[in-house]
Amino acid sequence: MEKHLHIICHDVPFPPNYGGVFDLFYKIKTMHQKGILIHLHCFEYGRGTQQELNSYCVEVKYYSRKQGHKGFSHKLPYIVCSRSNSELLDRLLQDEYPILIEGIHCSYLLNDERFRSRKKFLRIHNVEYLYYRHLFHASSSLIKKLYYFHESNILKKYERDVANKAILLAVTEQDARVYREQFGAENIHYLPVFLPFRPNCTQEGTGCYCLYHGNLTIGENEKAVTWLLNYVFRDLALPVVIAGKDPSPRLVRAVARHSHACLIANPSEEEIRDMIFKAQVHVLPSFNSTGIKLKILNALFNGRHCVVNEAAVKGTGLEGMCHVCGDAHSFRKVISEIYSRPLTAEEGRSRSQILCSLFNNDRNADQLIQWIW
Repeated sequence: MEKHLHIICHDVPFPPNYGGVFDLFYKIKTMHQKGILIHLHCFEYGRGTQQELNSYCVEVKYYSRKQGHKGFSHKLPYIVCSRSNSELLDRLLQDEYPILIEGIHCSYLLNDERFRSRKKFLRIHNVEYLYYRHLFHASSSLIKKLYYFHESNILKKYERDVANKAILLAVTEQDARVYREQFGAENIHYLPVFLPFRPNCTQEGTGCYCLYHGNLTIGENEKAVTWLLNYVFRDLALPVVIAGKDPSPRLVRAVARHSHACLIANPSEEEIRDMIFKAQVHVLPSFNSTGIKLKILNALFNGRHCVVNEAAVKGTGLEGMCHVCGDAHSFRKVISEIYSRPLTAEEGRSRSQILCSLFNNDRNADQLIQWIW
């Protein structure tokens, strides 16, 4: 019997060149390999239509996202209201196939009575209200702070309202716990993210610098880099590379003030991969404890030592594979201790076994299929 599935994505999930679409694309690819007939619906606002997606889906539909004031509402979060689309809803009502909603962003239909009896699954990428609260604290722009504060407050109420309107699929046990305890979610499961990384790629031996990589347009990431430069590497005479998308002029100036630091702006995927392979220590603190950090997974699958704080790995299952530090002093101490210490073959094998037990696309797709059908 054929199995059809609607998947609604907040963005076009190809190419998988940023953390927000990794899980989407590799889930689609794996479900296709399992014989699932996917009807894909994407909100397109800059990434364009992608022919590659037709290789994995029986149909791919694109919808415009409402931009600016058109996407604002007093009752709905902007990330939701800007993706409300009557054409999408009408198309979904033409059959009774189950629906996988990728992110709170795409959950507008949960407020529509016509979908009350439909089988619906909501993928929780983050506890969004907490994510936006962290963005509020990280931003230095008054206008952005006002937006993040307003969005966080609306999201908290909205996430509570939809917590029992679908079967929820969290990316970490920590996020599942928050939804149960704060929002009263009764039907929520942990489903690990789908990844492209291959097992046994961990780099043994010794690398030659410390590395932070991430999307530098995000205020939280800029805040993390600034903190590292001012409190960790200020008194640590070791080479550190900062790499990522569109660093601000302020961040460019901050890196330039540190003689042991260099900035690589807008590296290609190949360049990022090469930097990860060659780094000795991946230094990846976070001020946001929701969701899972794809850059940490990339470093663990493909790199050597990984130094983080508790917020970066809390509830992810990655804690035992990282050096978890509590403050700048412990970051400096740990980095100094491991900078010349090779990653052994035994450490690499042990890490690979744990990662592959958690992030097994084939097994996790089987689990998802079982829940849906």
